[in-house]
Amino acid sequence: MATDFYNFQKDSADSGLRLVPDAINAPEVKTLDRQFVNFMFFRINPDWRKLDSETKNLFKSEFQSIFNNYRDDFLLFSYSLIGFDSKADMMFWRIGTSLDRVQDMTAQLYRTNLGSYLETPDNYLSVTKRMMFVGEPSESRFMVQAGSAKYHFVYPCSKHKDWYEMSGEDRDAMIEQNFMVGKKFPNIKIHLTHAFGFNDHDYLISFETDEPKDFLALAEELRQTPASSYTLRGMPIYTCRQRSLMECLNALG
Repeated sequence: MATDFYNFQKDSADSGLRLVPDAINAPEVKTLDRQFVNFMFFRINPDWRKLDSETKNLFKSEFQSIFNNYRDDFLLFSYSLIGFDSKADMMFWRIGTSLDRVQDMTAQLYRTNLGSYLETPDNYLSVTKRMMFVGEPSESRFMVQAGSAKYHFVYPCSKHKDWYEMSGEDRDAMIEQNFMVGKKFPNIKIHLTHAFGFNDHDYLISFETDEPKDFLALAEELRQTPASSYTLRGMPIYTCRQRSLMECLNALG
């Protein structure tokens, strides 16, 4: 499956994600040039389930307190993977402007009692550039309303070296075809951020929707596009259900 989306209007100025939608008579909000995006996955140690309920409740409350302390630093969302995946049980989606705050928050969470039971099977970091998503047709193409849907599918993506040996014109034509496929599914919001330099992947692509069946239909169509032949296979796709943090913690058992 290949999914590259970008701004075909080729605006000269870079724009980042906006934290709030535009509204009539709303105060002007500063547009951020770059934002860091982090998908951090957690797996609970089985020993957690052996603890008594009172102890678990105390540990969860401590963990939630640290989590909430960082709500002013990030667009911050929590997801449960219980029943969907064997690699991870929970995921945090963090969007902000400071890598230091990502590290500070993670370190403080690990220092909690519950944190000592958490393992991290995957942790992806990326940065925003122009045209980071495909959403509702009426939305600004430089604005995101993250966390608006029940389900989130996360897909780290890399290209074969042959992709970069093609001319930019040929790549643009393939990308535009993928872009048009994505526009056929207006109830799916597609986010693309750039990961090259942070890890082994070129992009982090994720899909938000309330209807998983539509995501499967989109994925099937994208697999048939010419650009898909240049996409490396075998990378994980995580199925995540947005829940409150306490709902995610309660689901751990």
